[in-house]
Amino acid sequence: MQQQQQRQQRPGRLGTGIGWRPEIADAVEAMPGIDWVEAVAENLCPGHLPESLLRLRERGVTVVPHGVSLGLGGADRPAEDRLTALAERAEALDSPLVTEHIAFVRAGGPLTASPLLEAGHLLPVPRTRDALDVLCENVRIAQASLPVPLAVENIAALIAWPGDELTEGQFLYELADRTGVRLLVDVANLHTNHVNRGEDPAKALAELPVEAIAYVHVAGGFERDGVWHDSHAHPVPDAVLHILTDLASRVTPPGVLLERDDNFPEAGELERELGAIRGALARAATPEPGEAPTIGDAVDPPDTSASASARQRVALAQAALLSALVAGTPAPEGFDRARLAVQSRALGAKRAEVVAKVAPELPEILGAEYRPAFLAYAHGHPMSDGYRHDALDFAAHLLLGGQPKSPETPEDTERLRRLREWWLDRSGPAPRSQHPTARLARATRRVLLRR
Repeated sequence: MQQQQQRQQRPGRLGTGIGWRPEIADAVEAMPGIDWVEAVAENLCPGHLPESLLRLRERGVTVVPHGVSLGLGGADRPAEDRLTALAERAEALDSPLVTEHIAFVRAGGPLTASPLLEAGHLLPVPRTRDALDVLCENVRIAQASLPVPLAVENIAALIAWPGDELTEGQFLYELADRTGVRLLVDVANLHTNHVNRGEDPAKALAELPVEAIAYVHVAGGFERDGVWHDSHAHPVPDAVLHILTDLASRVTPPGVLLERDDNFPEAGELERELGAIRGALARAATPEPGEAPTIGDAVDPPDTSASASARQRVALAQAALLSALVAGTPAPEGFDRARLAVQSRALGAKRAEVVAKVAPELPEILGAEYRPAFLAYAHGHPMSDGYRHDALDFAAHLLLGGQPKSPETPEDTERLRRLREWWLDRSGPAPRSQHPTARLARATRRVLLRR
């Protein structure tokens, strides 16, 4: 308890940081002026933390775990095992706070009497009173389960819900006011929503409770056919830096962090981007003097319980949207069908890319046929249990008759042989549960072992 109280009392100043990723771990360790780093929580094992992060901690560099799978904006209450995992990472890293997203990542299940679907991506919540009630209660549940303060991030979106009752700024203001939660403001996401949904970043900043900001994210992306893609794989554009300057003219942010998740440049380029971020902060007008915000200030928020009917209404709406995006069902009324199609293709592409990373043998075995084969599979097979199960299900689908083409050459035969061996090696001799994936695994093994 004493250790937790000490953490709660730590000042909220973080300084300048960068997202720690294994691909740039050496470069991050060698960078001058790095005060803190952020690491994806789901990629960390508390008992086997990367040596690079341990060395940074020993040097006094703060490490913040950043969750991506809790789904605080979903209709269901946060899963206890996910909250426990997030808490364990905060403890292992001696972190002053943890962060997550204002998003839903799965839908369906008991509240809708429909199959559970996974998005594999952060999707926007409707800005309605029902959704806000559900989000507030979920945030309070998370806060009660975590040993350190929680901050939540605004997300980027390609699509907009019809019938919003609140603006982005109003939604975030009420969330912070009702729960005392800190905000992780992503200025790149404000730019994305400006391009894709016509929302004014300055208006959003003006409505935010800036005193609740824990830190700020800055990232790059690209525009294609009038749609901004928040890729985290491209340089930070000037438009995003301008929003950062606007924010810094309103309040001195306790911390600012550069995010990069793919297409990593040389260390010198990352350092130049960090320099541009520092320059954007320096260009800001000095905010009015006042007490610096502190992470974990005590609050006594009002009751934030969400009614069962509110949860069910949110559940049905989110399930209908996610089903349209990943299962090909009709678009819910009021949505822009063209934008839904763009989002659906983006989800399929991301799913193919992540499966290729968690199971790199599949694109190596299938070669140029991997991507079209996976996208064809994904169109009729929504993800329900994470990317590793997805890779196994995809391989099983090909082996049970869904392969791009029947063996016609010795190369085709060899490809299927290697795929069969890969699947048999990873599916395990005795699946441990009655999950549909396990039943598929048993059925597939029976077929394959007869061949």
